[in-house]
Amino acid sequence: MTRQASVLYDAPGPVARVRNIVYSVVVFVVVVAAGWFVYRGFADKGQFTAEKWEPFLDGEVWSTYILPGLRGTVVAALLSIVFALVIGMIFGIARLSDHRWVRWTAGTIVEIARAVPVLILMIFLFALYSEYDLFESEYLALGAVVTALTIYNGSVIAEIVRAGILSLPKGQTEAGVALGLRKGQLMRLILLPQAITAMLPALISQMVVALKDSALGYVITYEEVVRSAQQLGAAESNTIPALIVVAIIMIVLNVLLSTIATGLEKRLRAGRRKRGSAVVAADSVIADAVPGVDITK
Repeated sequence: MTRQASVLYDAPGPVARVRNIVYSVVVFVVVVAAGWFVYRGFADKGQFTAEKWEPFLDGEVWSTYILPGLRGTVVAALLSIVFALVIGMIFGIARLSDHRWVRWTAGTIVEIARAVPVLILMIFLFALYSEYDLFESEYLALGAVVTALTIYNGSVIAEIVRAGILSLPKGQTEAGVALGLRKGQLMRLILLPQAITAMLPALISQMVVALKDSALGYVITYEEVVRSAQQLGAAESNTIPALIVVAIIMIVLNVLLSTIATGLEKRLRAGRRKRGSAVVAADSVIADAVPGVDITK
């Protein structure tokens, strides 16, 4: 049996394969050495002793620091994801409008929102909301975090929506127009259902980004999981273990979000394949035969 050559790149020869193995070994050794160097630095400072990890066995530590911070992270991420999806859908469709002024306005807003760093946007909104008392003091930081994440992620999702719709075959639009569908009906009934399935992987990635970026709220005193870890580290003198625990929590949250969204994507794709492979019974089809032609043969 001959080995099939890759269509993406030339298969490496014997010398190239040996060189790739050597490079891989060297990189692995460097990464392990760097990890050991960091570990020894923290270990020499006593950050991995048992007494540094003992506070995590106390339920009061979790109820006082970790869980309130985790709740703040999840609340900010969920609110911003929901609002960003709505904003992204609206502006993504607006960028495909037949009216030039609508396209240009939506495009300008999206490009400006994508260009502003999230952290700067949070700080600006926090100062703005404080100046004009737009939120109660206890919700001030939450409002700034959610608004900043919504603006940035909504602009990115708008581009994802636009790209997803444009990736569909033009025959889909032409078929809808031939059926007499209006632009709104065409978008709602034909284009969006297919585009959402196609762009789900990109949407999942952006949801994970929103969850991670919620940690930037610690700069404006928002109570999220990273800020809680810093407070715990200051109280118990175990900053590194606290940050490690928080990192594990964030990794679990991101994996859980990705798993749920990936499962939803598979269900949607399976549903589309099932509907597309449905067979229509012959006796349920009514057809007018051309005079003189027997369609039963």
